[in-house]
Amino acid sequence: MRGGLVTIGTVAALLAAMGLTVLGLGAADNAVASFDASSWLWSTTRSELARVNGVTARVDTRTEVPGGRRHQMQVVQTDRLLILRDLHTGRVSSLDLATLQITATTPTAPGLGVSVALHEDTAFVVDAVQGIVRQLDPGALTPVGEPVRYPPGITGGTFDGAGKLWIAVPSEGTVSAVTAAELPETPGEAPPAGLSPKRVETYDVAEPAHELVVSTLDEGVAVLDRTSASLVTVVGGQTRRAQLSMTAPGHLPARTSGPQVPVTVPGDRSVHVVRDSREVRRFTVPGTGARLSPAVAWAGRFYCADENTGTVYAFDVEGRLVQTVKGFGRPGPVELEVRENHLFINPPDSSTAQVVDDRNQVREVDKYANDVLGGDPPPVAPPPPPPKKPKVSKPGAPKSVTAAAGDASARVSWQAAASNGAEITRYVVEGAGQTHQVGANQRALEVTGLTNGETYTFSVHAVNAKGEGPPRRSNPVVPTAEVPDPPASVTAEARPDGTVRVSWPEADGQGNTIARYAVTATSAGASAPAGESAKTELVVPAGQLEYGTQYAFTVTAVSDKGAGSKASPVSNTVVPFTTPKAPAELRASTVADQPGTIAVQWSPAVDNGRPVTKYVVEAAGKSVEVTDVQATVGGLGNGQNVTVKVKAVNEAGPGPEASTTARTVAEPRITVTGSSADATSVTVTFTVDAGGGRATCTAATGGKTASGSCSSLRVTGLTPGTAYTVTLTASNAAGRGTASRAQTTDPVYGVATCENGPDGDQRTYCDRDVAGRNGNEIFEVPRQDNDRQAGWVRDGTRLRTYCKVKGEDVDAWIYNKNKQSTWWVQVEYKGKTYIPWAWLNLEGGDDLGVLPTC
Repeated sequence: MRGGLVTIGTVAALLAAMGLTVLGLGAADNAVASFDASSWLWSTTRSELARVNGVTARVDTRTEVPGGRRHQMQVVQTDRLLILRDLHTGRVSSLDLATLQITATTPTAPGLGVSVALHEDTAFVVDAVQGIVRQLDPGALTPVGEPVRYPPGITGGTFDGAGKLWIAVPSEGTVSAVTAAELPETPGEAPPAGLSPKRVETYDVAEPAHELVVSTLDEGVAVLDRTSASLVTVVGGQTRRAQLSMTAPGHLPARTSGPQVPVTVPGDRSVHVVRDSREVRRFTVPGTGARLSPAVAWAGRFYCADENTGTVYAFDVEGRLVQTVKGFGRPGPVELEVRENHLFINPPDSSTAQVVDDRNQVREVDKYANDVLGGDPPPVAPPPPPPKKPKVSKPGAPKSVTAAAGDASARVSWQAAASNGAEITRYVVEGAGQTHQVGANQRALEVTGLTNGETYTFSVHAVNAKGEGPPRRSNPVVPTAEVPDPPASVTAEARPDGTVRVSWPEADGQGNTIARYAVTATSAGASAPAGESAKTELVVPAGQLEYGTQYAFTVTAVSDKGAGSKASPVSNTVVPFTTPKAPAELRASTVADQPGTIAVQWSPAVDNGRPVTKYVVEAAGKSVEVTDVQATVGGLGNGQNVTVKVKAVNEAGPGPEASTTARTVAEPRITVTGSSADATSVTVTFTVDAGGGRATCTAATGGKTASGSCSSLRVTGLTPGTAYTVTLTASNAAGRGTASRAQTTDPVYGVATCENGPDGDQRTYCDRDVAGRNGNEIFEVPRQDNDRQAGWVRDGTRLRTYCKVKGEDVDAWIYNKNKQSTWWVQVEYKGKTYIPWAWLNLEGGDDLGVLPTC
């Protein structure tokens, strides 16, 4: 829609005017919603979606999403459906593509851990922390039947091309497919009783407690086992494993098109390509740092984004770099999605995106096309300098390795080891004659097959790209059948100071005393010990859990004999949060056209788990509150140096402040550097300190004024040979500054001219003064009055002039080129006297106009 932003109600009004009726996916959808090769792209700074036509690489529709400014947003879409999940608030919204109105919303816990999946007319919401996979009616966002339940800490949740939703369970080492319940044809009609989604396939793909990453295929799924550095594909019910040469954790795109699966290893900036159960290619991505998004296969190439610069690199099937797509030059997420036979490259924080067609042609998209919000896109700050490369070495020893005995089993848990510059790929647990590899994000293991009554100890060490770190041993444990019961329930509460309080009722020790409780935190695809407590609560310290990420907790009871219970039921999900960090890249500058005012800009503060609701800007006792990342503060006085402080505020309160200094616009100051003159003008050169403003300058003297340049001004129309004082004035928003300069105009000289003629008396006419008329006679009055003659000068005599006056008509005839005039010129000769202009030629072109009238 040209000329402006499409807001709620605009399209509906247009449809009504066109006589179209919204009936399911009928005429209205064809008129408005359906468009081949299009994709909706999110812009965080504008809180809006732009529909990009992949064929034309142009935006054809834009719509604002209320309340989403600077929020991370998950956008899932099909040709018929568009669902959003706001990671800041957890709100899931369904957008009607016909009217561009939000038709339904449903809450989820905010932060990372819940995702939405779409395929054709099927929608699922996946709670990875709780292990719940629930089908939704995509229009009403209401549940369909009963959810599919898994152990907490699942990963995946994306459809393959055949419409199966794939879920990986790291605690079991399995991956399974879920199929949707078929919805009624009539929108809004309730499905038959008992109709629910089903888990239809399950495959063993790894040892339990391995770290798993999922990418769905055109048919089937690829599961990356980070712990064993292998990739398992499940296609047509058959599993195939490819061992990888990577030495650091890899990543997969959520969806892979085509037969080749790229595995991206950000730690060494490499991409490993797997096809037909073997690694067929390995190549390196240019640049430095580990901020690479997972490579995406498209049209015979692999595209990988460097999120530190926004640059996207394209490689051919042989791993050769064949194209570089320049980004917006600063750190930020870059989304790569293959859709509608195009690859869409979208940095949500940028005003531009790119579209790549199936011939690998790249075109840029202006996501803010036809903007009506005013102003240009937010200024882009220069990228920060690249971080210094850390020293890389083998990992340190794991911390707090503890073991708790069970019935013929033991539970071993530990805190993370120091990675020492290279990401940890796995942990190795050894003891009781067994060796287990555990995913880097798991950090707990149930060891089975033990003998009750025997004593066991276990050692744990970490592995990274540099090798194996030192082991740390656990306490000794003696398995026993006399294990306590787990706590009956667990409650978690995220608190504004960044801590999380986990509480539970006292467990039944089954005749033994409960000595301590061990708490485990579970997030999407990960599980790790959170701490131990002798009480029925544990306060997890601020910063131990990642802010903005969803967590749930389980608790095991450990008796005074070292025997541990099974895990408790999983707690409610919480998202740790605290006050925001200080705003980054704070800049303050003078507002040139407003007195006593400064402009302040900054990059969004890290919200630390809750959306930033406002920013407080303080300067010289003045305070303003804004929701944007820019503000102006006025009323500060002119020429004032002020300290500017900005802090972000969220649900937890105000965070630490960032500060800088700025100066308000001051009155201009003029410094004269020189002057010069000719007969009728004076030129003054000068410099102006504009005080941070925009100055305009004038020069005035003798009733004449000049304006323009603030470095040199020329005042014209002045009298020759006259002393003047030129006043310079520079003005800006804060006031005026002045300076003066004295300068005298040059006098004008004339040359008395009488040249002898060719014949007779003409040949001596100009040689001397004679009685009667003669050339070059000078009079006290402007007429040839013998009684008032002041004298005579020879030809070529130079006379200073003063002014001109009308008088007797004089004809110089052949003696001065037939010059004739009634003008007389006042000259310096025995005082101020007069000579006919006919006998006087002014220097510089004989322009009588340079002389004022006497």
